Amino acid sequence: MATTVPLFSQFTCKTPITSSSTSSFQSKSPILLPINPINRRIAVHRHDFKVRASDVNDEWGPDSKGRGGDVDDEWGPEIGLNSSVAEKVAEEAIESAEETERLKRVLAGSLYGTDRGLSASSETRAEISELITQLESKNPNPAPNEALFLLNGKWILVYTSFVGLFPLLSRRISPLVKVDEISQTIDSDSFTVHNSVRFAGPLATTSLSTNAKFEVRSPKRVQVKFEQGVIGTPQLTDSIEIPEFVEVLGQKIDLNPIRGLLTSVQDTASSVARTISSQPPLKFSLPGESAQSWLLTTYLDKDLRISRGDGGSVFVLIREGSSLLNP
Repeated sequence: MATTVPLFSQFTCKTPITSSSTSSFQSKSPILLPINPINRRIAVHRHDFKVRASDVNDEWGPDSKGRGGDVDDEWGPEIGLNSSVAEKVAEEAIESAEETERLKRVLAGSLYGTDRGLSASSETRAEISELITQLESKNPNPAPNEALFLLNGKWILVYTSFVGLFPLLSRRISPLVKVDEISQTIDSDSFTVHNSVRFAGPLATTSLSTNAKFEVRSPKRVQVKFEQGVIGTPQLTDSIEIPEFVEVLGQKIDLNPIRGLLTSVQDTASSVARTISSQPPLKFSLPGESAQSWLLTTYLDKDLRISRGDGGSVFVLIREGSSLLNP
């Protein structure tokens, strides 16, 4: 054994005495002498000066597992325990992700037919609010501003509690004109936000939009400063769809008697559509402190975004092209 010579050299050895008077020292069992500082022991058989180096843990026996036996025996149970814990954590993560996807589908279904929240009943609003709260507690990106790439792209507004939008969403203002889409397009590379409201009527479609810059103020909060408003050029339709009736102040008005008159308008609209559509949009500046606001992103993944405004209003947006837009 490689350790025999240096360890044995630490003793002053004498010639063994073989007389009977020394029989008491001729024990077959070795005497273990501790050697410092390396914490090993020397086994010396007095009758023949046999030296054996042994590790301290050998006193537990070669078959003792977990007490100085094989290294694998010592770490084996712990590795098995860690593996079980990892499996349990993985199962819980999968269950949480499945529950989140279920909540998203339920929320999308609850939003259907609410006209972005305008026509939602108080009971439906309470249900939507509860679903939003549950999703916020499961936010897979608790620091969304540290994953700005997820914000990129076009988002469609599907629900809001912001009462300032309700007059815009209300169809009673103009029976023939409706809000076709409200969207927000974000570019995190240039830190720009483009908000757009698209209107649709029987004769044309147009849009009202704003351009803004945003600054990251915290892992969840962004400060938005609106810089410019844009009124899009009306796009006249080549084919006019005349509804059978319109509702004004709760009463239905039959449009069939004037359908023939409106058919002639269709021909005129078709001839001037190209001329009007070629005109540039009208742009105007938005100065002042009132053109600023902030938003907290409280839930964000590849399909769904939930934000809360400085007035406590909530906004639910779904990424363009997501299956959640067709629940």
